[in-house]
Amino acid sequence: MDSRRQVPRTDAVLADPRLVEAAERLGRALVKAAVARAQQRARDGEIPPAAVADAAVADLPERATTLRPVVNATGVLLHTNLGRAPLSPAARDAVAAAAGCTDVEYDLATGRRGVRGRGTLEALREACPAAEAAVVVNNNAAALALAATALAAGREIVLSRGEMVEIGDGFRIPELLAATGARLREVGTTNRTTAADYAAALGPDTGFVLKIHPSNFRIEGFTAEASVAELAALPAPVVVDIGSGLLAPEPLLPREPDAATVLAAGADLVTASGDKLLGGPQAGLVLGRAETVARLRRHPLYRALRVDKLTLAALEATLRGPRPPVARALRADAAELRRRAELLAKELSAQGVAADAVDSEATVGGGGAPGVTLPSAAVALPGGYAGPLRERGVVGRVEHGRLLLDLRAVPPDEDAPLARVVAAVARGES
Repeated sequence: MDSRRQVPRTDAVLADPRLVEAAERLGRALVKAAVARAQQRARDGEIPPAAVADAAVADLPERATTLRPVVNATGVLLHTNLGRAPLSPAARDAVAAAAGCTDVEYDLATGRRGVRGRGTLEALREACPAAEAAVVVNNNAAALALAATALAAGREIVLSRGEMVEIGDGFRIPELLAATGARLREVGTTNRTTAADYAAALGPDTGFVLKIHPSNFRIEGFTAEASVAELAALPAPVVVDIGSGLLAPEPLLPREPDAATVLAAGADLVTASGDKLLGGPQAGLVLGRAETVARLRRHPLYRALRVDKLTLAALEATLRGPRPPVARALRADAAELRRRAELLAKELSAQGVAADAVDSEATVGGGGAPGVTLPSAAVALPGGYAGPLRERGVVGRVEHGRLLLDLRAVPPDEDAPLARVVAAVARGES
């Protein structure tokens, strides 16, 4: 008899208790797809028909999502392609708590509609007392778009030619601003723009003056730029995009702007990202004068850009909770990183892996602190390990033919699992 006729029916395989449980956890569609793949393997003669259920169970994904957790061993603390800032345990717990029904926009004391995300907004103002008010939207580009639409649609935004920034994937800030219906009034030159250049461009059609932190490049040499204080003295509102999300000065990054300092210098609004140096979820933070923030909140576009309960929960926990992983990685001790790399290399070498501990240089990434390098340490492996390790969710960087697993962004408690994965790859395990 043709063995293909012995391949069990789909309903019979799905009745396996293990697959019944998996359907409850992952959804019937994912489980059924795994069964279909296993049945096809049996028809192709790769496995016996009696092994279809076992093969389907082995083929099930861990989660009902194609997003996979990865180890960021690239040496880029805020790697945009890897989701930027990892959330703190407190933020993850807050997301889990908010996943069900929650009082996101409900006052439990009165039984009436409440202020959406009031706890998060209070936490933002506490973290940045210079801000009279705040709103949260889904990213920093949304924050800029909302400001431009609410304050300058049909009017002019005055900005320096040296701050016409393009960020990742060809996204250009000037194009975003123009899409809101505002007109851009460029002033100064690429390398030098003074307060007088801005002043000369102001007129009845000025919506606001915009200052953008060039967060992914740096201009050196014969340069000049107007300070926020100089711009605040002009007869027009001032909006400052600080980019990377510092709410207060960071001694390790003295050239990186922060919201508190910019607001104290006289800016009307500050926009920033939540998932960069702040260390929280993707969000666009808008902080500033109460009257100006209220104009943004009242604008119809705000409804389209506001964040959900999960983002609000994670952001509040980041602001109120313990230091997030990005902050810990930024402050990691280089000597301790070297010690960890040496221990890992020694352990791997004992298992026959060609591994060495080497000095490395890490960067902030994510459009933050351009040109700043952080002393780090890495485990150097043969370059051929890069692909197999990526398939297992370990992402490093290849330099001069070697794969470097930089440890600055890797939490210490991931060292042992990392060593096991590398050793498995060395043994050729699938």
